[in-house]
Amino acid sequence: MALNPVVICLNRAGQETAKKIAFSLSARLHARIGRVEFADEFFDDALVHVRTLFASRVPIIGVCAAGILIRSVAPMLQNKLVEPPLISVSDDGLAVVPLLGGHRGANRLANQVAELLGARAAITTSGEVSLGLSLDEPPAGWALSKESDVKLAMANLLSGGGVKITGEEAANASWLSALPTGDELEILCTTKKTSSETNPQMIFYPKKFSLGVGCSRNCPPVELRNLVHKLLVMHDVHPNAIHSINTLDLKADEVAVLNLSREFTIPVQLFNSDELELETSRLANPSEVVFAEVGCHGVSEAAALAQVGKDGRLFAPKIKSANATCALAISPIPMEGLNGRNRGRLSLVGIGPGKADWRTPEASILVGEADELIGYGLYLDLLGPIAAGKNRTDFPLGEEEKRCRYALERAGEGANVALICSGDAGIYAMGALVYELLDRDSEHFGVSSSAKKVEVVSAPGVSALQAAAARCGAPLGNDFCAISLSDLLTPREDIIKRLEAASMGDFVVALYNPVSKRRKTLFDLARKIFLKNRPPETPVLIAGSLGRRDETLKFRNLSDINSSEIDMLTVVIIGSSQSKLFEMGGENKIYTPRGYARKIDGVIWDG
Repeated sequence: MALNPVVICLNRAGQETAKKIAFSLSARLHARIGRVEFADEFFDDALVHVRTLFASRVPIIGVCAAGILIRSVAPMLQNKLVEPPLISVSDDGLAVVPLLGGHRGANRLANQVAELLGARAAITTSGEVSLGLSLDEPPAGWALSKESDVKLAMANLLSGGGVKITGEEAANASWLSALPTGDELEILCTTKKTSSETNPQMIFYPKKFSLGVGCSRNCPPVELRNLVHKLLVMHDVHPNAIHSINTLDLKADEVAVLNLSREFTIPVQLFNSDELELETSRLANPSEVVFAEVGCHGVSEAAALAQVGKDGRLFAPKIKSANATCALAISPIPMEGLNGRNRGRLSLVGIGPGKADWRTPEASILVGEADELIGYGLYLDLLGPIAAGKNRTDFPLGEEEKRCRYALERAGEGANVALICSGDAGIYAMGALVYELLDRDSEHFGVSSSAKKVEVVSAPGVSALQAAAARCGAPLGNDFCAISLSDLLTPREDIIKRLEAASMGDFVVALYNPVSKRRKTLFDLARKIFLKNRPPETPVLIAGSLGRRDETLKFRNLSDINSSEIDMLTVVIIGSSQSKLFEMGGENKIYTPRGYARKIDGVIWDG
């Protein structure tokens, strides 16, 4: 999913250039607070801001010195195939330098920026400098075969060799026309499965075909897969020439269809029955039986045709097996965009305590890709720059069920939404409620059938107990558990049973939701329960607002704690009878031994 770029401006000298770029690209302008007058978003720390955007794979155009951008992202550089475009533009707009993201469109974006500024992009990629294009980054609508030897091909061309472009799709490959001609290298442009007799060094496939599929519920994945491959062999079509897999929206969660998408690494696009019925006049095999069952006269042929549009045509009429059908439609030119809608996705995102450095890269990427952010307003605010400009829907505390229902239904409409939770989404957060709603049927207040077909993914987050433990030492070094003291959803008597069991079991215990405005006595009762089974000097950590500016760490003995210094932003870790509190470098530390003492004490050190 391509994300819109963000333009970064650090001072007034570059603000006119930044505004021009942002306006021309319909991009958002982020600027250093106090140094730039107008912007969509302001920030106070450029390094952190750029790093946060880069982590979520947002393309960045920085109207600033290249060194600032490089220092910002240097610790995060790992894989050039996934790094987003990072472009430096001088304040006067005369220099445009793509720094990173050549495999993600950085050079094209740099050329686009340079053109609107009347400048020239300083492209340093050898292929683009010498040839005007990068062979390993074909334009949208084309795919490069895995067998292609890009390095050898580029070496031949950079050494003065020429290329001959062959294949029945050569006429559609105008983007290759600037290459020098010759016989040293063959580039085959084809949609066919059969290989060239001349063994070309490179093969490009135009994505001209849409694959339409239909199947009965719980169709064996191998059956649909074999049927599709049979169709491709029958009509000599290479899988790389397929643009998308298309079907009726009722099949959005069909395992056989999803497995096919993963195998071909192309998207599944969905159409409702009314949209497919519009294709009836173009079908080779309309069926009244299908119409009676799903409301349209065909699925596989109609879905394939709906994707290619009015300029396309049916290429391979449907074939069928016991439980599946498939068909191919063809477009006159390679297809770049997508018709229909995606299968909706709900991302359960745990952002940790809120500090950007404690947010996992996966969480940042899912937030960056989302169309809409949903959650408690405070948690959305904590996302910082990666949430800027995105649609957001805030829900207050106490409306957790509404929050999850809304997120699922929006995903059921085809949206890519992220449900934002603090800590980890699966620990005292929205994950369990989402799955509970999905597990219920309509008679028991479940969600709609379309919501039940969405993709749900979860990004783990740093939970409060992990953050608190890291801040104070290693209190979770041996067996531990977590107990929430909130009795809104859990009966008070059940909480007391769990406190008693954890106390007698000598677990280190993390207490979540220790108090609220109306609930103080349960925490004081918990202290009394633990005092029955462990020493009064047992170390306790009271950690508040972890990872935030007003973070507090308080070290106490079990006998000394009380509810007056605790609030809802606090997690309390009560040590076991074995936990130790000691001081080092002027700081208190807590650890719970694992049992290594027997080994340590048994070692004779000789130096």
